[in-house]
Amino acid sequence: MKTFRCFGTGDPLYEAYHDNEWGVPPSSSPDEHELFERMSLEAFQSGLAWITILRKRESFRSAFSGFDPAAVAAFDDDDVARLMADAGIVRNRAKIEATIANARALLGLHEQGERLEEVFEAHRPPPRMARLSGLDQMPASTPESVALAKDLKRRGFRFVGPTTAYAAMQALGYVDDHVEGCVSAR
Repeated sequence: MKTFRCFGTGDPLYEAYHDNEWGVPPSSSPDEHELFERMSLEAFQSGLAWITILRKRESFRSAFSGFDPAAVAAFDDDDVARLMADAGIVRNRAKIEATIANARALLGLHEQGERLEEVFEAHRPPPRMARLSGLDQMPASTPESVALAKDLKRRGFRFVGPTTAYAAMQALGYVDDHVEGCVSAR
């Protein structure tokens, strides 16, 4: 019987994220804006609690032009200064600059006729034979996330190490890490 959440219980925003987004693929044909947003937010989360990012998500969307890759790729030094002064987001220069670089890398992917979805899909791990029994069993990275991180870096993406790549794979539903008994376990 499914009786608990893997995480997020007690905060309505966190509960909604757990129940409706985490581990759920965006759609049958994900929009590149959404993939870019979710990948960017995972990078901003690095070293922080995810709830911090959730509470700032609308501010991130506003600050980063709805995560439109073409708009973000056009950001310049003035935009970096604007973002560094924006208390509504995480003001980390390396993460801000990486997000801009990643938008440019994403446009480069598109110029080559590729999509970010295809890059993630190429590194999708096989389904687990059994659910994890607890969050303590959840890996920080996997061989597939190591390969994804290397592939993204080779293509010009930044701030996408194996742990961030794995977190993005989890968030985007390329791996289902809801534990046994979780209300969202499929």
